[in-house]
Amino acid sequence: MKQQVISFLVGLMFGIGLAVSGMTNPQIVQGFLDVLGNWDYRLALVMAGAVGVHLAFYRWILGRTTPLLATRFEIPANRQIDRRLLTGAAIFGIGWGLAGFCPGPAITSLASFRIEVLVFVSMMIAGMQLANRLIRQPEPANLGS
Repeated sequence: MKQQVISFLVGLMFGIGLAVSGMTNPQIVQGFLDVLGNWDYRLALVMAGAVGVHLAFYRWILGRTTPLLATRFEIPANRQIDRRLLTGAAIFGIGWGLAGFCPGPAITSLASFRIEVLVFVSMMIAGMQLANRLIRQPEPANLGS
């Protein structure tokens, strides 16, 4: 129960941060991507703040033996840049640029009940379902036997 409450509070803080920084406004995101036109620098400041916090705390947090609310750190073992990663990144970037939403701000924006947000999140979920059906993930190794 404690982990669920903390997860909710962290998610709420993240959502409030997205709303306060304007990242739930697709025009700000699209303005950031318009580097040759009327460029909007605000997203760069949000990113710089996030990267700064990450740089300040990443090594310190990993210096702990375990996370506060889990038994181990979940760090991806695969560090290979391959066609699958690049294809996924390209699809994500194109969708982000066209719609002005990425998953976090889109979910936060559901509270607005705007039709474009509802359509985007519905299509995002459909795309995730389709990807899960088309791309078979390798079965995890059974370490118990």
